[in-house]
Amino acid sequence: MKIINSTHTQEDSDVLLEEAISNKIVLFNDEVNSFDFVIDALIKVCLHEAIQAEQCTILVHFKGRCTVKEGDYNDLEPMCTALLDRGLTAEIQ
Repeated sequence: MKIINSTHTQEDSDVLLEEAISNKIVLFNDEVNSFDFVIDALIKVCLHEAIQAEQCTILVHFKGRCTVKEGDYNDLEPMCTALLDRGLTAEIQ
C-alpha cells in the first residue's frame, strides 16, 4: 500500500496561491484629484462597486494609501497604467 503525504501537496498549493495573488495596486493620496474623480476611476478601471470605490477613496484620503486591487501582475498592469493615465498616483507592489 502506498501512502501519499498530502501535507506537501497542500503546502505547495498554498505557496502557489500566495504567489498568484501577491501583487496589488496601491493608490496614494494626492491634493489634486477630487473624491468623485477617484471614485469614478476606481469604478471604471478596477471594476469596483460604488460603495467599495467610496471606501477606498476615504482610506486613501485619511491613511495616505489603500490597496485597491489584488491579483496577477499581467491583469493589474493595464489597470495601474489606466489609473496613472488619469493622473492618479498608483503602483504595483
